[in-house]
Order: sequence, then C-alpha cells, then structure tokens
Amino acid sequence: QVQLVESGGGLVQTGGSLRLSCAFSGPTVGSIDLAWFRQAPGKEREFVGAIIWNGKDAYYADSVQGRFTITRDNAENTMYLQMSSLKPEDTGVYYCAGDRRAFRAVPARAPIEYISWGQGTQVTVSS
Repeated sequence: QVQLVESGGGLVQTGGSLRLSCAFSGPTVGSIDLAWFRQAPGKEREFVGAIIWNGKDAYYADSVQGRFTITRDNAENTMYLQMSSLKPEDTGVYYCAGDRRAFRAVPARAPIEYISWGQGTQVTVSS
C-alpha cells in the first residue's frame, strides 16, 4: 500500500500561482503512476493530471494544459503540482492518488483506477 500526504494549498487571487506537494511512501510507489485530482463542492472528482512511474512524462486535463506542471522526484519521494494563471474554476480540494496497477504505458484518468489517496488540500482562487 502507498501512503500519500498533500500540502501547500491555500488562498490565491486570480492569475496567481501555487505549488502543491505530495509526499509518498510505500514499497511499490516507485513502479506506479501518480495523479492529481480535484473536487469542487457539489461536483464529481475530476482528473487534473498524472505522471508516469519514472517521472519522464506527464499528462494533463485539457482545462489545465499549459498552466499546470507535474513533476516527480523519486529520490525525494515527492510529487509536485505547479499551478499558474489560476482561475476561480480551479477552486477545490486537490488530492494526490496512486495507481492500482504498475508500469502502465499511459496513466489512467478515471478515479476508480487509483487505489491510494491522500487526505486532500484546499485550493481557493478568489476573483
């Protein structure tokens, strides 16, 4: 089992930037993709982006492409979500998640494919 702990959320103005961190641990974490999801009040949890197990490629939802960047440092056991040009619609609780399968060629985007979840961190973008 993989353990995940998010940090770095907060309140930011429209157009601002914020960096989230996800500390991860566990015997299999080096072989699985990690992802960021977010959930706004009254809405379903949605895929933000994911990075493959070796950190070489990242994939993003269309809504954040070009504004968000995911990186992963397996030596430091930390994944990052750098968010810029933030919009009010980016508001929500952000979760990091660990894939249920190892060594995927392309990260999954459905929440059901992720078996490990952090507790979430709140991001609020004011207009």
